[in-house]
Amino acid sequence: MKIRIEEDPSAKDLEITIRCRQTNESVIRILEMLRMTDQKLTGHRDGRTYILDADQIYYIDTVEKRTFLYTEQEVYETPLRLYELEDRLESCDFFRASKSSIINFNQIQSLKPEFGGTMQVTMNNGERLNVSRQYAKQIKEKLGCL
Repeated sequence: MKIRIEEDPSAKDLEITIRCRQTNESVIRILEMLRMTDQKLTGHRDGRTYILDADQIYYIDTVEKRTFLYTEQEVYETPLRLYELEDRLESCDFFRASKSSIINFNQIQSLKPEFGGTMQVTMNNGERLNVSRQYAKQIKEKLGCL
């Protein structure tokens, strides 16, 4: 794979062209990663609204009908429901981990199978999350273990 960057002071917007013999899994993966950098969400904290890139978010959790976005060190509240975020972030490598949480696959450091088919996930910031048995299958499929 060759990567080439051309700087053009007259360019009005960023343009990315992928030239390939045919579209395969690698090309689709690159497209998904590019879309992720363009995906934005808003979160509220301390009376302010913040614009967050999807790749900054480690996981999303719902507690008492309130939805929170967790980054490396901060927590933001969002008015969006979990199912809305799941739909919006599906192409960005987020997956449902339980009835109340969604995890960014790209922020996972390690996985550990647990008793009863559940799984423990350690995030890049050291936080540990549980993936229910019902959703552990998605991770295994993504890793090619099934």
